[in-house]
Amino acid sequence: MFLPIVAIIGRPNVGKSSLLNCLARKRISIVDPTSGVTRDRISIEIEHEGRLFELIDTGGLGLKDDVELAHEIEVQIEIALQKANLIIFVVDVRKGITPLDVEVTERLRKIKKPLLLVVNKCDTPKFELQAGEFYKLGLGEPLPISALERHGRSNLLDKIVATLPEISEKQKTLKPLMKIAIVGKRNAGKSTLINTLANEERVIVSEIAGTTRDSVDVRFEIEGKPFVAIDTAGIRKKKQIQGSIEFYGMSRVERSIRRADVVLLLIDAPRKISQVDKKIGDFIKTQFKPCILVINKWDLAEGAEVDQFTDYIQSRLPGLYFAPLSFISALNGENVIETVELAQEIFQQAHTRVSTSELNKVLEHAFALHHPRKRKNKIAKMYYATQVSVCPPTFVLFVNHKSLFTSDYERYLSNQLRKDLPFHEIPLRFYFRPKKRGQLIEHK
Repeated sequence: MFLPIVAIIGRPNVGKSSLLNCLARKRISIVDPTSGVTRDRISIEIEHEGRLFELIDTGGLGLKDDVELAHEIEVQIEIALQKANLIIFVVDVRKGITPLDVEVTERLRKIKKPLLLVVNKCDTPKFELQAGEFYKLGLGEPLPISALERHGRSNLLDKIVATLPEISEKQKTLKPLMKIAIVGKRNAGKSTLINTLANEERVIVSEIAGTTRDSVDVRFEIEGKPFVAIDTAGIRKKKQIQGSIEFYGMSRVERSIRRADVVLLLIDAPRKISQVDKKIGDFIKTQFKPCILVINKWDLAEGAEVDQFTDYIQSRLPGLYFAPLSFISALNGENVIETVELAQEIFQQAHTRVSTSELNKVLEHAFALHHPRKRKNKIAKMYYATQVSVCPPTFVLFVNHKSLFTSDYERYLSNQLRKDLPFHEIPLRFYFRPKKRGQLIEHK
C-alpha cells in the first residue's frame, strides 16, 4: 500500500515546511521563524500528472544539542532519509552556501540516493541568478523556487515524478478505509498510540509536555486494511497557550477533528477529567463526529472499576453520553487493535441509511410515548420525517411549530432512534421544518 517517499531535508529555517505547504497547496506544516518548530515527520500524499507519492517534511539538520528534543528530531530525520526514494535538499539563496550546508551535503553523498537540490526564496530575477552559486556543492543543477510565492512549483513536481519509481495499479487505487484523529490533552499518550499502530517510532514520544506541535498523518495497516491515523498537538487551557506555535497547534487539532471520519478522545486514566477534556468533547459534539472515549494507561489506574469509571466519564462528558468507551494501554498495545475495530463499527453506523417507512414507524412510536410540552396553547404535531444524508445521519422532520421541539426533545428522539435503529453509538442531526399538511405521526 505504501507510496514512493520524497523527503525534504535541510538545515533550520531554509523553508522546508513552506515548501511542503507549497507543493501540497495546503497549510500542513507550521511555518515559524523559530528553529526546531518541526519535530516529527510531517507527511502528505501528493498527486501530479497522475502520479502519487508521499511527501515528508523533517526537522532542521544540525540543531544544537541545547535545542529541546534535538536528538529525537535527528532520529526522525535519519528514519526519513533511510525510507526515502528521493531526497529534496533545500538551501536558502539569501544566505548563500553556509558551513552547515556543506556538512549536510557530505552526509547526503554517503547515502547515495536520488537527490534534487532546491534553492528556496528565489522570489526575484536577482535571486534566481544567485542560485547558480550552489553548483559548487556538486549536487547537480540547482532548482530555483519561491515556496511562499509558489514560483517554480510545477517544474519541481515534474522533476520529482520523473525521478520516482513507477507504482502498481493496485497501489494507485488502494485508499485508506478511514481517517482516525487521535486527540486529547497533553501527555495523554497520543504519540505512543500512533507508534503502536504504525509499529515503528513514527512520532517523537517524550515526557516533555507539548512535544507534538503539528498534526501528523500516519499510514498503518491492520490485517491488510489501510488506515490513516492523525496525531495531534496536546490541547491545554487558552490562558496557558504560549506563542504562535502553540496557537497553530490548537487550530490544527480542530481541523484534524473536522477532516476525520472517527475521533479517538484519549483520556489519561490516572488523571481527573479536566476542562480541556470537556472542551475537546464539546468541539467533537458540534462537529457531529463519531467518537470513542479511549481510556489510556488503564494499567496504571490502580483500584479503578470499569463500571464506576464509566459512570464518572459519562457524568463529566455528558455531551458524548452515547459514545462507546475503550480501555487500553497504548504503551503495551493492550486492546489497541480492538479499539480500531470498534472505530470501524461506528464508522459503518455513521454511513447507515434507513428507509423512510422504517424511520417514521420508530418516530410514530416515540411521539406516542412522549409528546413535546404545550406552549401558549400550541400542541406539537409531527407529520413525517426522512433521512437526507449520512456522516452524520441527518433527518428532516416536518412539524407544525418548530419552537415546540426543544433541544431536550431532540435528545429524546435521538435516544429512541439509537435504541431502535442501527445508530447506537453515533451522533445524529435533526432539522425541524414547518409543514401544515401531510400524514400525521400523532398519538390519538
